[in-house]
Amino acid sequence: MSEDGFREECGIFGIFGHPEAANLTYLGLYALQHRGQESAGIAASDGKSLHLEKAMGLVADVFGEARLRRLKGGIAIGHVRYSTAGSSQLKNAQPILASYLHGTIALAHNGNLVNAQRIRNELEAQGSIFSSTTDSEVIVHLIARSRTGRLWEGAAEALAQVRGAYSLIIMNENELLGIRDPHGFRPLSLGRLKDAWVLASESCAFDLIEAEFVRDLEPGEFLHIDREGIRTYYPFLPSQRTQCIFEHIYFARPDSLLYGQQVAGVRKALGRQLARERPTDADLVIPVPDSGIYAALGFSQESGLPFEHGLIRNHYVGRTFIEPKQSIRHFGVKVKLNAVREVLEGKRVVIVDDSIVRGTTSRKIVSMVRGAGAREVHVRISCPPTISPCYYGIDTPTRRELIASSHSVDEIRRYIRADTLGYLSLEGMLRAVGKEGGFCLSCFTGRYPVEFPLEDEAQLPLFS
Repeated sequence: MSEDGFREECGIFGIFGHPEAANLTYLGLYALQHRGQESAGIAASDGKSLHLEKAMGLVADVFGEARLRRLKGGIAIGHVRYSTAGSSQLKNAQPILASYLHGTIALAHNGNLVNAQRIRNELEAQGSIFSSTTDSEVIVHLIARSRTGRLWEGAAEALAQVRGAYSLIIMNENELLGIRDPHGFRPLSLGRLKDAWVLASESCAFDLIEAEFVRDLEPGEFLHIDREGIRTYYPFLPSQRTQCIFEHIYFARPDSLLYGQQVAGVRKALGRQLARERPTDADLVIPVPDSGIYAALGFSQESGLPFEHGLIRNHYVGRTFIEPKQSIRHFGVKVKLNAVREVLEGKRVVIVDDSIVRGTTSRKIVSMVRGAGAREVHVRISCPPTISPCYYGIDTPTRRELIASSHSVDEIRRYIRADTLGYLSLEGMLRAVGKEGGFCLSCFTGRYPVEFPLEDEAQLPLFS
């Protein structure tokens, strides 16, 4: 995925009934680090009170032994976050911890509420005081206003008032809730570790702690866990299922089981379909690492072209770095990727990537591959052109920044300076995923399943 592209969402994790709940949450967040790198936090309950530790930075940097020792108890939830520009502050890190009439709750949220600002304005007019600028805090305030003393009923009352995308893990002193919105935009899975129950954005978090994957939560499902066991509620009417297809294309780790399918297998199927739809005469196929690897493997398998690693990724680059004062051409890309001349020189090369957003990084990668001696460069993209921004929990550029919203495929090809450019069709993408319906396709179609009250596209909502 290019540096000018979609930003990761958030990762959430929760565990009930394990004496090392906080330590296992730390490991779970470590496995979900790809979903957010700006902040990390864990809340834990010892059965009497909740304790919270959170800070800006990566999981391994935020949590040392001293911090984890302060998080005692058998229930814990955690969150890793990526935020939009301007809201990368400690006050917006999660979980959110709050005390109210019926006790103390902590909440971790992946998604975005499209009517959060309107509700916040109403609450502030009635005297509510907010301590962050995230939409997630709106849910906390609505739960606190509920007259019921039962956590899941209070959450149901609160969520009946919001619209948009949310996968939530909520805890109090003795209970744990896992919730998906009625459309199922964002993923959430259930696992089991001996007598403990585990919730996570992706099943790869279960693998690290050796928990067993049980199932995905259904859209609209409220999963309630306490000492009496596990129960499921469906407080809302069923809605059209619109799970985010970009989880399969880019966001999720390839070793995760998502929406009932292994991500690596889906990405290879996308690459095979891409090779059928957009073949070309070439000598080899290379991926843009890491998210393009499995699509490139599928393209190679279907086309018969050899698969090679022609671009090497530096995995030790943080989110920020100090640029040299003297200009180095393409520095931002070259610090993360480098071309292998021995593989590319004199060859006709197919570059497979998961998407093109603004196009600036694709242009630099094509230039880098040519600079390593490639004779021809053909770019293949394992999804359709991205023409619309996301309002459901992915930090995307505005419509005017998305190159495919205003340029034809050939205009994009000329801009990135490729010999040919081919995208996977919408129909081909759905065929490769293996399901005709049930996905949100708004970034490719401009048709949004949940309307949002935005008149000016520059007023992008805040992301959890």
